[in-house]
Amino acid sequence: MSLQDVVEFGWGLVNSNSCFHWIIRDNLIDGNPAVLPPELEEVIKSKGFIATWCSQEVLNHHLVGGFLTHGGWGSIIGSLSAGVPMICCPFSGDQRTNCAQMCREWEVGMEIERNVKRDEVEKLVRQLMDGVEGVKMRKKAKEWKKIAEISTKPNGSSSFDIEELVAEICMISRN
Repeated sequence: MSLQDVVEFGWGLVNSNSCFHWIIRDNLIDGNPAVLPPELEEVIKSKGFIATWCSQEVLNHHLVGGFLTHGGWGSIIGSLSAGVPMICCPFSGDQRTNCAQMCREWEVGMEIERNVKRDEVEKLVRQLMDGVEGVKMRKKAKEWKKIAEISTKPNGSSSFDIEELVAEICMISRN
C-alpha cells in the first residue's frame, strides 16, 4: 500500500465522523512503517485510535459497526463470525475474489476502488454505519454469524467435517 492510500483512508475515516480503531501494520509501506502527516495524526486523536496490531476478537465487541479490510480469507471469516459487515479494498491474490463474494453473493460488504480517494472512503463508511444499505448488510452479517455458530457447535457441519478428516487421516496413517 502506498503512503498516499493510507493518508486517503485516514482522511476518509476522519471525515466520516465515525469513531474508529485503525490497525496500521509496522511494515505496511514497502516493508516500512507509515508516517502520517502531523495534521492527520492530530485530528485522528479526536475520532480514532491507531495501533500496529489488534486481535480480531475486537470484532465481537458490540460497539463495532463495520470492518475495513483488505479481504483476506481470515479477515472475512473473523468478520462474518462476529456478524460485522465490511468495506473491502482488495490488493492481491484471493482478496479480489473474496471481496466479490462477500459483496455480491453474501451481501455483507461494499468494495472500495483500488485507487483510494478520501471522499469515497467517507461515503462508504457513512453508508455502512448510518445508511439503509448498512442496515441490510448488518442484518445479513448477523445471519452469517448464526450460521457460523450453528455449524461450529457439536453436531454442526464443521464438527462432522473435522471428524471425517481425522478419521481419514487415521486410516491413512494405519496403512
